[in-house]
Amino acid sequence: MSRVLAWLLVAMLMLAASPVQAQTRAWLDRAQVGHGETATLNIQTDQSVASIDYAPLQRQFDVGGQTVRRSYQRSNGRSTAMSLFVVGIRPRGPGVFTVPALRVGNVTTAPLQLTVVAPSVLPASGDADAFVETVVDAARPYVQQAVGVQVRLHYAVPLMSGQLEQDPPMGASLRQVGEDLTYQREIDGRRYNVVERRFLLIPERSGVLSLPGARFNGQTMGGFFDQVFDDGRKAVSAAAPVKRLDVQPIPSGVPQPWLPLHDLKLRYVQAPTRARAGEAASVEIEVIADGATATQLPPVALADTAGVQLFADPPQVDEQFVEGRPRSVLRRRIAIVPLQPGAVSIAGPRIEWWDAAQGVARTAMLPPLQLQVAAGTAAATTSTDAAQPANAAGPGMPSGDAAQSWSRWWPWLLLIVALLVALGGWRWSRAKGSVSEAKRDAPLPVAQVAAIPSLQEALKRGDLGVIAQALGVAAAMRSDDLDGVRRRLDDAAQVDAVMQLQAARWGDGDAASALAALRAAFAKGPRWRKPTKASTSLLPPLYPER
Repeated sequence: MSRVLAWLLVAMLMLAASPVQAQTRAWLDRAQVGHGETATLNIQTDQSVASIDYAPLQRQFDVGGQTVRRSYQRSNGRSTAMSLFVVGIRPRGPGVFTVPALRVGNVTTAPLQLTVVAPSVLPASGDADAFVETVVDAARPYVQQAVGVQVRLHYAVPLMSGQLEQDPPMGASLRQVGEDLTYQREIDGRRYNVVERRFLLIPERSGVLSLPGARFNGQTMGGFFDQVFDDGRKAVSAAAPVKRLDVQPIPSGVPQPWLPLHDLKLRYVQAPTRARAGEAASVEIEVIADGATATQLPPVALADTAGVQLFADPPQVDEQFVEGRPRSVLRRRIAIVPLQPGAVSIAGPRIEWWDAAQGVARTAMLPPLQLQVAAGTAAATTSTDAAQPANAAGPGMPSGDAAQSWSRWWPWLLLIVALLVALGGWRWSRAKGSVSEAKRDAPLPVAQVAAIPSLQEALKRGDLGVIAQALGVAAAMRSDDLDGVRRRLDDAAQVDAVMQLQAARWGDGDAASALAALRAAFAKGPRWRKPTKASTSLLPPLYPER
C-alpha cells in the first residue's frame, strides 16, 4: 500500500513539474518536384486552431487545395485533439526554394527546403485525356542493385473509377514502396492530375531486363451519346511503353558483402573523448546510404576491444524515396563501458561498398575512438551522464520558466503531502507485521528461476522486464519487488539505476536512459549490503553474496 501511495505521489510530482508542450510539425510529401508540379505541405498540431495564415507562402508559391482533417486520440486516460492542415503549393520557377515558417497557435513551424528541377521528358501523348509514364533511376544497374521505379498516371478529365496495374518483370523482384502521391502538373498549357506510384526493383541476374509498361483502365463521364445509349460512362485506358534495362554482372574480386550504391556517408553523431572506469560513455553513429534499403546495409558496430564492454542499442532507421530512388538513414547508439583506467583506442566502423555510378570499389570508414579513461568512483554518481546529452533533463524534471514558477510555493505543499503519505504508509506497514514482509521477500520457485537469464545476459538483451526479473533472482526475492532490490543494494549508482528502471516501467521515465544507467552501474555485478548479523544456519546459502 505504501508503495502505491508513493508512486501516486511521484506521478503527481511529474505532472506538476512537467510543462505542457504543444506538438506541432510540418513536412512535405516530396523534397523534389519538377517544374510545373504541385507539392503538398502538411502541418499537424494538437493545438486548438481554426485555420493557418498561408500568406507567407504566396511570395514564392501558388497556393491552393486547402483542407483540414481533425481526429481525436485517447492515451493514458487523456483525450487529445489532432488537426492536420493540408495545402498544395506550386513553385513559380526552377531552383531551390525555402518553405517559410508558419505561425500555428503559439508556436512556429520549422522552414523546409523544396528543390524544383526541369520536367522529365514525357512520352508523346498529344491531346490524350490520360497517359502513363515510367521512370527508372538507373538504365544500366548491377545485379542486386536497388533501382527506383516511378509510375505516373496523368489524367485531364474527372475519373469515376479506374485501376493502375504494374506487372513484375522476369528475373527481378518488384515491390511497391510507400503510399501513392497525388499532385498536379501542367503540360503544354493543359492541367493534369497525377498519381505517382513508386516501386523498388532489384535485378537477380545479368543481361537485358524488360520491365512491362504499367496499364490503366478506368471510366470517366461520357458525352451526349454516352448519356443516351449507355450508362453515362466512357471507358478510358492508357499504357506505358516497355522499359529495357541492361543489367551488369557483379565484378570479380569486389569486397563482400556486395553493396552497390550511389553514395554512402558515415559519421559520428556523438563521440566521447573521456570516460570513467565502470561507467558508460555513449557513441552514436549515422549511416546515409543513397540507393539502398535498410535491409541491404551491413550491421554498424565497433570492433571488440580488450578491457572494454560494448552494448549496442537496436538501430533507428528512416527509409525515404529521394530523387527517384531509395535512401536509408540509419542511426545506432553504442554504450562503451571501460573496465580500467588508462588510454583506450577502439577501431571505428568500416563499410565496403561499390560506387554504381563510377564503377569502382570504395570504403567508408571512421577514425578510431581515443578515450582517456579516469579511475571510477565507488559511488559512480555520474554514471548516467556519459550516456545522455549534457542538456537532457531527467524524467519529470522541470525546466525553464515553468520550473521557476513552480519552485516558489508548490514544492512546499507537495512536501507536506509527501510527509503525510509517508507517515500513513509507515504506520500501515508496521501493522502488517513480519508475515507480509516474509511473503514479499519469498524467492521464486526453482522452475521459474531457471527460465530467467543472468543479469549480464538480461542487460545485453535490453528488455527492462527481463532485467527486473534477473535483479529479483540475484537478490533472492520476488522478481517484481524492485523496492526490495534497492534496499539490499550498497551502491548509490545501482540504487539510482533501479529507480530509473521503476520509473521507465511504471511511471513516465525514459527507457533508453534507464537502460544506459543499468548497464553502467551493473557492469561488474551488483554490490549487496553486508548482513547485520551472522546466519545460524548449518546449510550454505542458496543465493550467496557476490
